[in-house]
Amino acid sequence: MKKFTLLFVLAVAFAASASAQIQQGNVLVGGNFTNLNLGLNDPKVFSLDITPKAAWFVQDNIALGGYVNLGIQTAKNSNTTTSYGVGGLGRYYTGKDVEVLRHGRFFAEGTLGIGGVNVSNGGGNTNGLNFSAGPGFAYFVTPNIGLETLLKYNGLGGFGSQGYQSNLNLSFGFQIYLPGKGTARKVMNDVR
Repeated sequence: MKKFTLLFVLAVAFAASASAQIQQGNVLVGGNFTNLNLGLNDPKVFSLDITPKAAWFVQDNIALGGYVNLGIQTAKNSNTTTSYGVGGLGRYYTGKDVEVLRHGRFFAEGTLGIGGVNVSNGGGNTNGLNFSAGPGFAYFVTPNIGLETLLKYNGLGGFGSQGYQSNLNLSFGFQIYLPGKGTARKVMNDVR
């Protein structure tokens, strides 16, 4: 019975506030997907970019963490493009729920790290400093799960046959917001 009571109190605590997931001490874990393409006809193009992320809320509405980016684009009888990146990220969420969608938040995300884009068979290659910035929107389907879309400018400058490459990228993501130790401890003290 004690476990049931604890689970009930946890459920009520997380359901009571839509902004609880972006409080100081909590953790964001998830990723974004872009450029998903599976061509069924010739030239049979396949492409996928995936960006796993993890961040900790150092203050309410402000998260700092890291990301990894892995991407591939290939086509039958054509060049293969691979991309990679690793670095730090920062997010700032707006202060209030959006009126149109009650459980939604706008945010801004910026990244800085190292990365590269390499094209086979003598294509344009760049490896060096990777940075990006742009706005996004997170819709919380539950207090701990967010679906999001993110529009970012990506820049890559460094060494290779091309000194600088950039693009504008729209991605979709799935994030899980986990309570930090402080939040979990507070809920446990409330149960007692």
